[in-house]
Amino acid sequence: MYTPPKTKKRKPITSFSISFFVEETMAGLRGGYLSSSSQLQLFSAGGRKDFSTSCRKLSIRAQGGSYSFPPVYSPLFQDYNLLKPLSHQHTILASETDHCIKRVEELKEEAKRRLTERNDPTDIMKLIDTLQRLGIAYHFEEEIDAIFYQFSTKKDDKDLFLTSLRFRLLREHGYNIPPDVFNKFMNKRGKFKGALRRDACGMLSLYEASYMAATGEDILSEAMEFSKNHLESLVLSSNGILVRDIGRALLVPRHMRVVRLEARSYIEECGKNNSRNSVLLELATLDFNMVQCLHQREMVEILRWWKELGLVEKLSFARDRPLECHLWTVGIFWEPCFSQCRIELCKAIALLLVVDDIFDIYGSLDELILFTKAIQRWDLGAMEQLPEYMKICYMALYNTINEMGYKVLKEHGWNIISHLRKTWADLFESFLIEAKWFREGYVPSLESYLKNGVTTGGTYMALVHAFFLMGGKITKEAIGFIEPYPKLFSCSGGILRLWDDLGTSKEEVERGDLASSIECCKRENGISSEEDARNHIRQLICSLWKELNGELLSPCPLPPALMRASLNLARTAQVVYQHGDDDRVAGVDDHVSSLLVKPILHNREMIPHPNLASSIVI
Repeated sequence: MYTPPKTKKRKPITSFSISFFVEETMAGLRGGYLSSSSQLQLFSAGGRKDFSTSCRKLSIRAQGGSYSFPPVYSPLFQDYNLLKPLSHQHTILASETDHCIKRVEELKEEAKRRLTERNDPTDIMKLIDTLQRLGIAYHFEEEIDAIFYQFSTKKDDKDLFLTSLRFRLLREHGYNIPPDVFNKFMNKRGKFKGALRRDACGMLSLYEASYMAATGEDILSEAMEFSKNHLESLVLSSNGILVRDIGRALLVPRHMRVVRLEARSYIEECGKNNSRNSVLLELATLDFNMVQCLHQREMVEILRWWKELGLVEKLSFARDRPLECHLWTVGIFWEPCFSQCRIELCKAIALLLVVDDIFDIYGSLDELILFTKAIQRWDLGAMEQLPEYMKICYMALYNTINEMGYKVLKEHGWNIISHLRKTWADLFESFLIEAKWFREGYVPSLESYLKNGVTTGGTYMALVHAFFLMGGKITKEAIGFIEPYPKLFSCSGGILRLWDDLGTSKEEVERGDLASSIECCKRENGISSEEDARNHIRQLICSLWKELNGELLSPCPLPPALMRASLNLARTAQVVYQHGDDDRVAGVDDHVSSLLVKPILHNREMIPHPNLASSIVI
C-alpha cells in the first residue's frame, strides 16, 4: 500500500520514547474519553518536543541521536512531535459537550430543510455540490438520493454550467448519464462553440465534468481539451476567487481530490470569504472537528497495538510507520461508521510494510522462498524452518489476521480467514517475483511489471480486507466477484503503483532496483529522457482513470461503500505521491496535519472536545 524507499541500515523509530503517551492516556481512552482534568489532545507542535497536560508536563527525548529520513517521504510522527495538548483556552469542558451535539442536530435539520424545500434545479444542484465539498453530504444521503433519482430522468437545460454540474454529480453517484448531453453545445464540425468561452463558470464546470469520462467517450476528451485551453489562458490574465478555483482545478480536478482534504480546504476558504452560508459552514466546521477527534482516538489505539506487538523492536530494519498507514485508511474511508474498519486495515497495512522490507532489503532469496511457502500453508508448523526474524513476523501476521477473522465471525457470522489468507499468499508470491527480478537485474515488460505491481502495492489485500471489515451485506455473488480480483480493483491499484513510481523511482534506482514503471517504459520504448518516460506514465494514469470511471458505472454486486473505497484509494495515492513528482502540490506532512492533527479554528466555540468523538453515531 505505502512503499517509502528503503535503506539497508535503519535506526528504528522506536528509539524515541513514546510509551508514556500510550500508558498515560489508556485509562481515559478505555472509557471512550479523557477526563476533563487530564485532557490530552492532538495538535500541531510547532517544533516543540514535549507533551503536557493540565496537571503536569511530560517530555519526549530522542535516544541515540538523530534519525535521517528519505527526502521524498514525510517522517510522519517519527518522534511524535506533531502531538501535543490543545492549549487551555481552546478546551471545551465536558459540561459543554451536550450543547455542541445539540447544536449539530439543529444545524442538520436546517440544512435538510433547505435541501428539501428548494425547487430551482440550479439552486438544488449547487447546494448538493456545496454539501459534498464541505464534507457533510453523508448526513443527507437519503434526501440526496431521492433528488438525484428525479434529476436522472429530467431533460437537460441549455445552460452549460447546470448541464455539466448535473452530469458530474449524477455520474459520481453511479448514474450512467450519456455524454451526448453536451451535443447541444457543439457546432456542425463536432467542436464546442467558441461563444461558450464567455461563460467562465460554465467552462470550469465543463472541465470538472470531463474528468468523469470513461474509455472511448471522445466528446468528453474534446470537452477537456477545449475547456482546459481556455481556463489556462484565463488564469494568466485574471484574478479573484473564481480564478483561484480554476487554478486548483487545473492542478488537481475535483474528481481526483481526497474528500476530507477538499472539505477542510473549502471550509477554510468559505470562512475567509465571509460566506453567507453560515449554517452550512458552522455545521461543516463542527462535523470536521468531531470526526477528526474520532480519527485521533483511532491513532492512539493503533499506537497501543503497534507498541504491544513490538515487531520493529526485533526487526530494526523494518519501517515503523503505523500512523502513515492510518493516513491511507482515512483517505480510503473516512466516515465515522468505518472506525473499526480503519483500525483493522491499518494493522494489515503496517504489517505489509514490514513484509515488504523483508523481501526488499533483508531476506536472502532462499529465506524468501521458505517464507512464501509458509504463508501459503498458513499454520504454525509451517514456520519451524524459518530464521528467527521471519518467525517473529510470521507469528505477528498470523495472529493479527486470524484475530481479525475472529472478530468478523463473532460480529457477523462470516468465516473470512480463507479469503484473507489468499490475499496474503498472492502478495508474498508477487513479492518473491520482484525479489528475483532485483537479484537478477531483470527489467520486465511494463505490462508484466504493472500486473505484478498492483499486487505488491497492496491494493488487492487492502480492498479484500475492507470488503469483509466494512460490515455491509455480503452475498455469495459479491464474494464470487472479488475472486479473482475485479478490474475495479486492478484499475485503482494500477493508479497507485504508477503514482508510487513517479514519487519514488529516483530513490529506488539509487538503491539498485531497476524494475519500476519508468525504467520499464524507457527500455521498452527506447526512451532516453526521464521526463519523456514520466509523461508516458502520466498518460497511462489518465487512461487508468477512464477505465476506473467505467467500472464505477458498470453493474456490480459489490457494496457501494467498497466501490467508493476503490475510487478513494486511487485519490489517496495521488495525494501521497504527487509531491515527489510535482513540487507545486502540498507534501504529505501538510496533509497529515490537516487531516489528523489540527482542528479547524474557524470559531472558538466550534472546536469540539475529544469527548465528542464518543458521541458520534456509528
